[in-house]
Amino acid sequence: MMMKSLFAGAAFGLVGVSSIIALPALGQATVGYIELEDSPIERPGPFDWLSSGGASPTLLDVVSAFERAAEDDSLDAVVVRLKGAGIARYQIEEIGRAMEKVRASGKKIHIFSESYGMGDLLLASHADDVLAQAGGPVSLPGLYAESMFYRDMFDWVGITPDFVQIGDYKGANESYMNDRPSDAWEENISQLLDSVYEQMRGTLKDGRGMNDRSLDRAMEEAWYTDAEHAEELGLIDSAIDLDDLGSYVEDAYGSGVRWNKDLLQTSGGLDIDTGNPFAVFGLLTAKPDFGPDGPAIAVVHIDGPIMDGESSPGGLFGSPTVGSRSIRRIINDIAEEDDIGGVIVRINSPGGSATASEVIWRGFQRLSETKPVWVSVGSLAASGGYYIAVSGDKIYVNDSSVVGSIGVVGGKLAMGGVYDKLRLNVVQRSRGPRAGMFGSVEPWTLDERRAVRSAMEETYEQFTDRVTTGRPDIDLSRTAEGRLFTGDKAVDLAMADKIGSLEVAIDDLASEIGFGEFEVLHYPGPQDFETLLEQAFGVANAPSITSGVRAGVLGTALETLSPELRASVMQTIDAAVMLRNEPVMLLDVNPIVIR
Repeated sequence: MMMKSLFAGAAFGLVGVSSIIALPALGQATVGYIELEDSPIERPGPFDWLSSGGASPTLLDVVSAFERAAEDDSLDAVVVRLKGAGIARYQIEEIGRAMEKVRASGKKIHIFSESYGMGDLLLASHADDVLAQAGGPVSLPGLYAESMFYRDMFDWVGITPDFVQIGDYKGANESYMNDRPSDAWEENISQLLDSVYEQMRGTLKDGRGMNDRSLDRAMEEAWYTDAEHAEELGLIDSAIDLDDLGSYVEDAYGSGVRWNKDLLQTSGGLDIDTGNPFAVFGLLTAKPDFGPDGPAIAVVHIDGPIMDGESSPGGLFGSPTVGSRSIRRIINDIAEEDDIGGVIVRINSPGGSATASEVIWRGFQRLSETKPVWVSVGSLAASGGYYIAVSGDKIYVNDSSVVGSIGVVGGKLAMGGVYDKLRLNVVQRSRGPRAGMFGSVEPWTLDERRAVRSAMEETYEQFTDRVTTGRPDIDLSRTAEGRLFTGDKAVDLAMADKIGSLEVAIDDLASEIGFGEFEVLHYPGPQDFETLLEQAFGVANAPSITSGVRAGVLGTALETLSPELRASVMQTIDAAVMLRNEPVMLLDVNPIVIR
């Protein structure tokens, strides 16, 4: 891969490696070292350029590190150190493909972790030698999913959910309207989990040389075990102590191993002399240097729910949102850059506003008249996320990417029962035939429900028209009405074109337009210090519903949930608030947590 990130430049560094592995000055073999801590971010942070110590690595940085290792003829092997990485499933696939390139180049990959969960074992399946801390925990219980249904709670507190959806398999209203999944939603989500489970088993069997019987035994006995037993079960190769990792490598490659600690590179930020007050004050007026210096490919990130207006770093409960106005401004900026030869739209979104999705779709359609626009799906492109995806000339997905949910939902939560229990008397006043449709007291009348359904049917027709325009070979009878599919099935159903990572999509696009060496620019781009101050001392200190709720009982209850489930519940609540202003939504909000 001949690309270089605009934010790359300084070495990420070998954090704490000198205390783990001796680094001789000379040696017979050269071994690369890559340390992964936490899940890689999707794009450089807006203020990473202000950091003097180097920013967090992006997913593309990590993939590029393995690409660099594969292309470096001086390397004999690579050691990967996991430090509680918790890497997302789709990121494991993208990093795993890059690791396979290292192995294909004739180099071995050794991977070490002090503990292994399912995700760690899946990533380790792409290595030649899996090492675990002696006595450390290894856990592979299987695939587990949770989803929450609020109807009984709503009835208890006096809330009447009133939702309409187009698409039997949509599922977006399930959490609000039902106390358990409908038959259609159960069928939809069960086949999705079956696909993910089979992918997981396939990766483990291929990587560890296991069959169904040995894997079943391993999952039965290693729901929680130690490294020594995991070695007996074939899940790892050796149990060693962390302090012996260096000598283990030297035993394999000879004494005097030389270590390459520069494989993982990321933004170096500004070179700031913190002892110089003038240098520090200079940050107040510093502006990020952002723009192409030659041939470039732009990556536009669609991360989070899609809304009208400006993007936000946090919604009602802190989840980031994608604003249509912000994305259209980015699209216009890219259109004016002659050096940008093509665009990749990177999507990790459950959808959102129908209007905002259409506005963004139109923006990318207009941009595609002058520059090729391709799409890369990370974890999710559902509903409005898939609406935007079909604006691209080509769609790349990971095996575990979730795509689809071609359907529409609309509704509100009628709070009359709550008001009665609280002895609140709400006086309603309206002028006009439909003025009170979204009042907070009562559910819709039959006539109002007909009006909402009519509007939703128009939106659904527009949605399917956008899909068939962008994907002319698609069969809506098999893919629409809210159905969800993993990436491998989406390709078979003509919903996507190719299994491939963001890096693969970038390389393929570069080859298509004839780029050799080029930059990669991530949008939204970096922001200046003034914006940082506004966010830190403006919005952050403003009184908000968020601060009140987090300080209350609900906030405390949410904090007791797992991070994944808490995020899903927050997203569901955010969606309910969004529906107050947007009667028709392209959103998949049913919270599903897979562990």
